[in-house]
Amino acid sequence: MKKIQISPSILSADFSQLGNEIKRLEEGGADMIHVDVMDGHFVPNLTIGPPVIKRLRNYTKLPFDVHLMISPVHKYIENYADAGADIITIHPEATDNLINSVNLIKKLNKKVGVSLNPDTKINTIDNVLDKVDLVLIMSVFPGFGGQKFMPKVVEKIKTLKKIKEEKKLNFDIEVDGGINFENSKIVIEAGANILVSGTTIFKENNGDIKKNIDSLKLV
Repeated sequence: MKKIQISPSILSADFSQLGNEIKRLEEGGADMIHVDVMDGHFVPNLTIGPPVIKRLRNYTKLPFDVHLMISPVHKYIENYADAGADIITIHPEATDNLINSVNLIKKLNKKVGVSLNPDTKINTIDNVLDKVDLVLIMSVFPGFGGQKFMPKVVEKIKTLKKIKEEKKLNFDIEVDGGINFENSKIVIEAGANILVSGTTIFKENNGDIKKNIDSLKLV
């Protein structure tokens, strides 16, 4: 079993103190930093773009796990790679040619992820599973932090893990959306090894980030 890693979402951080918030996450034991990029078109919210990511790069050496919820995504991939993304995750619905977009990310020497919304079937990404480093399973519909976890995605995680084992593939399974101390155990047992969490990490236990990150890793 792969090591359990925590990728805190800065969507729940204090945006007026993002650099310091990222330092707090690193000191608290985060494995990477999850950056949600939204365009107000593919999802109904606007967040941050490449200039902000580039500035934040100065505050940590932790990998930036950048989730692009933008459409059309292909023409912006290079901007985010140049800004300092280490992992670039895209949605199959946001590109005209998923294989081309995946290959572009790899060509830029970045790890590549593909994301599945709650109603997106695994077979949508069958043709790239042998090329990706990560599959991100959304356990909420993307757009806003603080939403409730959708239990129906647990079966999707189990199915993806089974496919991965049968095909002898090595991608990470990441889950994002409403992750807390209770359902973290369920998704880990189902096959996830990277958990994205924002509200729980920043708000629980009076904002004790280290305690919250450690608690999320417990099975």
